[in-house]
Amino acid sequence: MSAFSRPLAGALSIGCFAAAITILSNGSVLAQAKQAPMNQMAAPAPPPMKQMALTDKQVDGVIAAHNDIEAILEKLPHDNVKPDPKIIAQLEAVAKKYGFASYAEYTEVDENISLVLGGFDPDTKKYIGSEAVIKSQIAQVQADKKMSPTYKKQVLAGLNEALKAPEPPIENKGNIDLVAKYYDKLADLLGHDQQ
Repeated sequence: MSAFSRPLAGALSIGCFAAAITILSNGSVLAQAKQAPMNQMAAPAPPPMKQMALTDKQVDGVIAAHNDIEAILEKLPHDNVKPDPKIIAQLEAVAKKYGFASYAEYTEVDENISLVLGGFDPDTKKYIGSEAVIKSQIAQVQADKKMSPTYKKQVLAGLNEALKAPEPPIENKGNIDLVAKYYDKLADLLGHDQQ
């Protein structure tokens, strides 16, 4: 996922396990855009993400579990085929190993972290909100002389779509300070392609 598609992916908040698998396995929102015209990409809106107050223990758990979870997710089929129950069981076991009640809880915590992380300026490492990050990325793309015109047009279209579907406001303001505390680790893991 490039620096320019992260907020777009965040705007597509994952509401259920199947949606998470589809988005994670496709590798890039922009790759999806190349495969289907914009009018064919419309899908039912996922249920709103449940925001929660995060704890140090939960953030530590996501950081610790991330590589194990990603290794399992890489085994998933790259289409909309129902995943093997053995893989689901592996995800559940890893989540529990790192202190989560279930993979669903791990995913919920991960989504809350990603929601906040998407509002951080990667240069200043300060929270400015996802809309400001997207606008900054639009300016970067527009100024990029090395990007092909076709790709630039696709990226700008995706970023402009993300602006039309803003992230929900952060309900738990303490999450911003908590994510800031772990910013470098989280950016390396969850937003590794962001920079």
